[in-house]
Amino acid sequence: MSVGILAVLSLLPIAAVALFLIILRWPASKAMPISYLVAVGLALFVWGVPGAKVAAATINGLVVAATLLFIIFGSILLLNTLQESGGLSAIRQGFTRITPDRRIQVIIIAWLFGSFIEGASGFGTPAAVAVPLLVGLGFPAMAAVMAGMIIQSTPVSFGAVGTPILVGIGNGLGTDDTVQSYAASIGFQDWTAFLSMIGTKVALLHAITGTLVPLLVVSFMTRFYGKNKSFGEGLRVWKFALFAALAMTVPYLIVANLLGPEFPSMIGGLIGLAIVVRVAKRGLFLPKQEEYWDFDEKHKWNPEWSGRIEIRDAAGASKEMSTFKAWTPYVLVGLFLVITRLTALPFGSWMKAWTVQFPNIFGTDITASFQPLYLPGTIFILVSVITYFLHNMDGSSYKRAWSNSAKTAWGASTALLFTVPMVQVFINTGGGSASYDQMPIALAEGVAALTGSAWPIFAPFIGGLGAFVAGSNTISNMMFSLFQFGVGERIAVDPTWIVALQAVGGAAGNMICVHNVVAASAVVGLLGKEGIVIRQTLVPFAYYALLSGSLGYSIVWAAEKGLFHIGSLLVLLIVCAVVYLIYKHNRRPWVPVDKRIGS
Repeated sequence: MSVGILAVLSLLPIAAVALFLIILRWPASKAMPISYLVAVGLALFVWGVPGAKVAAATINGLVVAATLLFIIFGSILLLNTLQESGGLSAIRQGFTRITPDRRIQVIIIAWLFGSFIEGASGFGTPAAVAVPLLVGLGFPAMAAVMAGMIIQSTPVSFGAVGTPILVGIGNGLGTDDTVQSYAASIGFQDWTAFLSMIGTKVALLHAITGTLVPLLVVSFMTRFYGKNKSFGEGLRVWKFALFAALAMTVPYLIVANLLGPEFPSMIGGLIGLAIVVRVAKRGLFLPKQEEYWDFDEKHKWNPEWSGRIEIRDAAGASKEMSTFKAWTPYVLVGLFLVITRLTALPFGSWMKAWTVQFPNIFGTDITASFQPLYLPGTIFILVSVITYFLHNMDGSSYKRAWSNSAKTAWGASTALLFTVPMVQVFINTGGGSASYDQMPIALAEGVAALTGSAWPIFAPFIGGLGAFVAGSNTISNMMFSLFQFGVGERIAVDPTWIVALQAVGGAAGNMICVHNVVAASAVVGLLGKEGIVIRQTLVPFAYYALLSGSLGYSIVWAAEKGLFHIGSLLVLLIVCAVVYLIYKHNRRPWVPVDKRIGS
């Protein structure tokens, strides 16, 4: 069968997701079973994968889905615990004292705090922490989920203490002797040093492309969830947004070059958070008080914006709680995530010691395993228990927090129990009787055959496709790194830059990943609206992949094609468009909302 036909067939499970989830707006609980059946049908009847292997991949997917549900439950429990204790009320008041402007709040929480949590833990944990916190501050649930998804880009490549680079690219390239020889030929006898070199290229592409992410977050928030449905109201805080971006990406880039791939997101997010909060408290780069932006009154919101979790102040909660005491649970989450992920400390190995494993399922080479104590959900539950004592809660309110959390997590189970098995079947289609490459590789080869020397522009989109399907930058890098390296060699450019573009695209793909959106939505009780969120994050993903790909094209072809080519033209067009939009929406004086026509 030709490369083109295989590529088209490989696209069918993804096309089913696009049709039913995004275009027809079906809930994931209905769309994903169809996508799963399409993937199973192709695996059995086209790729010739044995039924036992398809069943084993499905079981592995169910195990992964169960671990995701455990994380979701833990994050919801922590949110409900803080709600019942009065901690959320104190946190909300603390942010109001910094600024009541929702645009500034979302940058501080989603971009900076989220980047720190991503660096410490990864694997969707920032959405489980930042999204419910935003809802607790009064954001619409759907707006919080959208913001949590868009920031799942720049920090992701160095999430979980560098796992997408060290494990994803490391395993993706490390099994091939030609790559090992290439690394040695350019002076990298040490494999870790070679990975760190790729990591610095990844960091450079992210630092440039990620500079606009905070501005994208606020602009899309004001466009889709504001009273006036205006991008311009978000663009008016461009000074603060760009400052907050650089406060994270500059130390992020420096750390990537000096310390390697483990710490850029964690340290960059932490330094950025310290700088930006201090600057915000002093009122620097903030809009004028009369220009502060807020959502419309809650009763005027579109009903589909709100989740099933109702954030309220608990009747019996203490109203005198200090901001420090209220924030302590989140500080503990960050602390516990860091000390259990740093390999220099023994805590992580202790928590990994207990591994639940299902080896060689149904006699195949597929093994399912997880480490219960190492999962972020365990840390969330532990911190919830600590909070019960720290905030002097009563038993009835804490019992209510557990009960409500279990109900919300259960609501996410149907979607995840089909989404993750579909992913596992899709990526485990190699080795069938038809002797075809696994579906993701077949799809990527079809794209590569069409693009030729323009491949660097498309490389991030393939990385994003891998993350969209697999739900993980790490898995995307494992699947495609060797393929991307080979394409780089075939078009006679530095293949490490092509691998770097893969990693950047894989990070950006988290914005549109189905099961990440399902998980983030479940945390705030927003189920059945996943397609709406993905439609809103498609444009930020396209921007991220296109700009990074254009930069990569400019870099790898600079010596041969000079400064003027399709890559530099695309970069220039994107930059000019952003500058024009900022200028257009900031040249007019601010008009208070209540004085606008139709307000």
